[in-house]
Amino acid sequence: YCSSAPHALASAMLRISSLTLPRYLRGRHLSKSVLAISFSSASTSPTVPSEANVVVIGGGIIGTSVAYHLGKLGVPDIVLLERDKLTSGTTWHAAGLINTFGSLSATSTTMRRYTKELYSTILPEETGLSCGFMPIGFIELACDKDRLEYYRRVAAFNRFCGVKVTEISAEEVKERCPIIETNDVLAGFYVEDDGRANPTDATQAFAKAARNLGVQI
Repeated sequence: YCSSAPHALASAMLRISSLTLPRYLRGRHLSKSVLAISFSSASTSPTVPSEANVVVIGGGIIGTSVAYHLGKLGVPDIVLLERDKLTSGTTWHAAGLINTFGSLSATSTTMRRYTKELYSTILPEETGLSCGFMPIGFIELACDKDRLEYYRRVAAFNRFCGVKVTEISAEEVKERCPIIETNDVLAGFYVEDDGRANPTDATQAFAKAARNLGVQI
């Protein structure tokens, strides 16, 4: 309809329907062909339901994870709302570090271990999408006697919880990461298969897995 309408009518329709257009197109005088494409795209966008059992606000790593895990628990009628695109908030520039070492809480350590399994194995198997997980290793440095004693206590507890952490010398730290200045390093605490994930990839995997569980995004 818009592609054959006079320019004045097309401009009026643009003003009336501006909420259906992408943000970067709003308020601009566009050609009739662009309007036709824009309205065509808008007509295929999902309709926000009038009600839901659970509404999750925000399509970043936390929002998609919440939606996914609620779906895994069998919670019905979940809707996730994102104002722009998935990961367009703070998720896209997160570091994505995945480390299991460092906590004296059994609950926290269990969640850390589950998170690594989730990104390395569970989500890729459920969705066919990689989370960008790279087990490049993690080293926590102890640079004074008090910190060394504390990390040894943490390491003993983490081993009890199933984390494979090894105390290594300053020389071994240098071997594994040559750019580190180790003159003041007393020891390092090394987990070989900790690493990092890609936050954007992980979010997309969460979103696909959530949709497979019936979540609307």
